[in-house]
Amino acid sequence: MAAPIALHLEFGGGAELLFDGVKEHHVILPDQSEPWDMKQLLVWIRANLLKERPELFVQGDTVRPGILVLINDADWELMGELRYELQDQDNVVFISTLHGG
Repeated sequence: MAAPIALHLEFGGGAELLFDGVKEHHVILPDQSEPWDMKQLLVWIRANLLKERPELFVQGDTVRPGILVLINDADWELMGELRYELQDQDNVVFISTLHGG
């Protein structure tokens, strides 16, 4: 059984507006039978934190194009993207690079 995991989540570049304007969230993911990965985290975020317009944050089972994801200050593409296995105290940042005109 995987132990609960504490994470620091940050949303910026306008993405925080989808989360009631709150930029930083300290969350504890509950224990579960398999280790938490980024794909499961996105499902959890959508169900527990996202307040409006989910189509602006997620697309299918991943983040929408135009959202930069950093895990401990490294691009998630270098970390395995959705397959990255979350570790206790990880810092995950979501930054929207899309801007209205």
